[in-house]
Amino acid sequence: MAHEQIEEPDNTAVRTALWRAMHLQVDPPPHVVEDDIGLQLVAPGDEWRDRSDMDPQATSGFRAAIVARARFIEDLIAEQADRGVTQYVILGAGLDTFAQRKPELASRLQIFEIDQPVTQAWKRRRLVELGYGIPDWLHLVPVDFEASEDWLKKLTAAGFDPGRPAVIVSTGVTMYLTKDATAATLRQITGLAPGSTLAMTFLLPTELVDGADRRGLRASEEGARSSGTPFISFYTPQEMLALARGAGFKDARHVPGTSLAERYFADRTDGLRPSSGENLLLATT
Repeated sequence: MAHEQIEEPDNTAVRTALWRAMHLQVDPPPHVVEDDIGLQLVAPGDEWRDRSDMDPQATSGFRAAIVARARFIEDLIAEQADRGVTQYVILGAGLDTFAQRKPELASRLQIFEIDQPVTQAWKRRRLVELGYGIPDWLHLVPVDFEASEDWLKKLTAAGFDPGRPAVIVSTGVTMYLTKDATAATLRQITGLAPGSTLAMTFLLPTELVDGADRRGLRASEEGARSSGTPFISFYTPQEMLALARGAGFKDARHVPGTSLAERYFADRTDGLRPSSGENLLLATT
């Protein structure tokens, strides 16, 4: 069908995948996350490193932040799987490659990737073309958020059991949504089984970002606006915690981006550090 020729993944998902590959290519080991599968999926051609948003120096803080949050989530998943949690839901999965990179851990879980239909159809096709396929424990769940489809209803129809604990992850999404939309998502998640865990990233208002990182954040904002996906929501940590508690989470914690820098970058001698604009909410039902 003709429309399949123009299907392309979301450009923010592509950029994230390329930054993870760039970490492997330009930063010395030890690597925080080793992910070149996203690069294989995108297959951007030989010139991709010449893109202005891939400049190794100018974008190092963003690259480091992307791999830091990916590592934090993977450590969380491993810890929760060891506690017996068997369901992992990724909201706005983009070109996440956890299932392909960590098959031993992933195959102990039922993984549900939720994303817009176009990005997901493209990803499904590329996984098959590259020989990864779609194992029976990996569920790609297309949800048209613009048409206000209920993601939880679609998720349950795909085999998710709302009566059993899950890990729900949303990284790099809240800045594109209204605060009301994020509050509604939080309320839906608090209705899941006790013992479920949410990890969600959010962007700080510019005045709370380290001075050295503000220029980069503004450039990132401008880039998002010009590509048609503007940042519309920023949160102070207190505001995000209040939103989570108001939604009904039993326990809500703020994980500063700086703590990820200490956890994953402390011993590096190359100066690679995550930029300070993104923080995490870690909450349990």
